[in-house]
Amino acid sequence: MQKLNYSQNRIVFTLLASQSLLSASLILTFTVASIEVVRLAGENSQWTGVPSTLALLGAALAAIPAGRLMDSIGRRLGLSIGHLLGAFGAGVTAWGVLQSSLWIFLAGMFLLGAARGTVDLGRYAAADSSPREKRGRAISLVVLGGTFGSITGPSLLVFAGGMALRFGLPEEVGSWIVVGVIFTLGILLLQLFLHPDPRDIARQLASEEVERPISETEVRSWQTIFSDARTKLAIAAMVFSQLAMTIVMTITPVHMHQHDHGIGDISLVIMAHTLGMFGFSFFTGWITDKLGRQRTILIGALISTVACATAPLSLAVPGLAITLFLLGLGWNFGFVAGSALLDDVLRTSEKGRYQGSVDTLVKLASGAGSLGSGLLFASAGFALTSWGTIIAAIFPALLLLMLGMMGSQIEPAVETASS
Repeated sequence: MQKLNYSQNRIVFTLLASQSLLSASLILTFTVASIEVVRLAGENSQWTGVPSTLALLGAALAAIPAGRLMDSIGRRLGLSIGHLLGAFGAGVTAWGVLQSSLWIFLAGMFLLGAARGTVDLGRYAAADSSPREKRGRAISLVVLGGTFGSITGPSLLVFAGGMALRFGLPEEVGSWIVVGVIFTLGILLLQLFLHPDPRDIARQLASEEVERPISETEVRSWQTIFSDARTKLAIAAMVFSQLAMTIVMTITPVHMHQHDHGIGDISLVIMAHTLGMFGFSFFTGWITDKLGRQRTILIGALISTVACATAPLSLAVPGLAITLFLLGLGWNFGFVAGSALLDDVLRTSEKGRYQGSVDTLVKLASGAGSLGSGLLFASAGFALTSWGTIIAAIFPALLLLMLGMMGSQIEPAVETASS
């Protein structure tokens, strides 16, 4: 195979920029959507959670076909189609607001969710362009893009509303216009700088790792891949860290509000949580590559467990901020290391489809955590809900120990031609 000339740093930072734009658009989308849907539904607050649920459903349904598409046409074009879908979804949502149509608005939210499900696979494109020993850092840099959205998203709200008013449009339409522009910029970014395609780089790197290159068209069954202990651990790390994080994160603002904390206090705690989720991503990636995927997953599970255990112990803002920071950090460890471990297991020809399948499971876990947390909180209270979530937080660590006792091979291993 002809050797490809490429800059790994350029490709990873292009994907970082793309994910940063996505995170900013998500902050805009979900900040405004819950307010707008209540207005369109005739001031019926029961509709508050519907836009985020539809977006999550769209993301879950899109991840598998998006992954398969990327196997076929490459990461660059696949991610660009995801951005195009986002721009179109933003336009549909804006049209729904202008027409005061609840159903058009919700259709646009579903499309925006599908765009997210596609573009979220960008972290694996970063892994494609990196040798095995640097994949954790590549994935973590792309995840770091979430920090950009948490910082710039709120400030863009004011800009978007003012821009809409200057053009004679309703203020609330501005956010969707800005989201459409952001997704369009993402397309330009990918088309200009994501060269060569990360899928082609992954094929080149795979051919250099084995004595005889395996068939790029050979795709193993899901049963074969899942029989690998590393696959079980990778999925558990991503799914259960997501579930634990979502449950406690969702109920904490309500818990604080019930104990007379104002919006300022709640914002500080959520800001600390966001910092934990994204701010230390590069450090997490470095640990993932240096200590190994499974040790990083173990650390993440223990951090998440400590967060769930200590969350009910203090009503003071500093205590809750530390707890939510640890909750986000534990998620980051599990998510980055789990993503890197799954990428280690998969062949180039099967990465997209199976990565998309696992992302669907992660998004379903997020949905289950979001919807179920309210029911648990209402029936059991904050303390019992948080302590009960320890089961999800500690599960990857327990699975790791169980796989170790069974003598399973869980360290990344170089694929051989006979595999």
